[in-house]
Amino acid sequence: MTAITDYRSVAESGNVMHRRFCPQCGTHLFSEAEQRPHLILVRNGALDDTELLKPGATIWATQAPEWAWIDETLPQHAGQPPPVA
Repeated sequence: MTAITDYRSVAESGNVMHRRFCPQCGTHLFSEAEQRPHLILVRNGALDDTELLKPGATIWATQAPEWAWIDETLPQHAGQPPPVA
């Protein structure tokens, strides 16, 4: 088994972000912000059974390309949503 690679960057907000991916194929697996260590985002494509999770909202909607399909029945956020308490 190959270790997951961590790509560290600083977001526009100033938050330090960690994006973890497979170093062999480049598949994005997880993301987390150092400011929110209790919250780890799991990329649905990283799961064997993608039916386990369903989208709850669309974030960064104003950054979406013109061709992107956005489910109008889900809540939308123009950018990063506020922290959940």
